[in-house]
Amino acid sequence: MKVYLKQLFQAEQFDGSNEMIDKYELIDAGTMLGTHYSPELYLTGSGKVDVGDWIATGVNGEHWAIADDVFKKTYAELPVIPKNVACSIKQYKEWNCDLGIVFDDACSGNIWKAGVGEWILEHSDVFARAWLDGYVVE
Repeated sequence: MKVYLKQLFQAEQFDGSNEMIDKYELIDAGTMLGTHYSPELYLTGSGKVDVGDWIATGVNGEHWAIADDVFKKTYAELPVIPKNVACSIKQYKEWNCDLGIVFDDACSGNIWKAGVGEWILEHSDVFARAWLDGYVVE
C-alpha cells in the first residue's frame, strides 16, 4: 500500500517482497525472517528495515525508514474523495471561498454538480480534512 502525505514525501509500507527489496536496494541479512538491511537508506539504530515498517521517499529521491508504530503516531493518510468533489474543492478555492460557504451551499442545495452536496454532507469530516490538509482522488 502506498500512502500520500501532506508532508513533502511519500511513504510505502515495506512488505518484504523481492520487488521492494530490489527497488530500495535492500540486502537480506538472512538472520531474521522479514528483516533487511540497506546501505542506501538513511536509517537510525540498527540499520534494519522490518516488514511493516515504512520507507519514505523525499522530494530529492532520498529514502529513510520509519518504524510502523512511529509512522502511525506521527502521520495521517490523506483522505480519499471522489473526482467530482475534488473538482468542487478546486473551484471553491479558486473563488476564494471558505469552508463555511461550501457547507452552506451543500445544505441549501446550491452546489451545481449532482451528488456533490449530498456527499459533502454525508462525509463532512472527510470533506473538511480534504479541504484543509489535501486529498487523494479515488
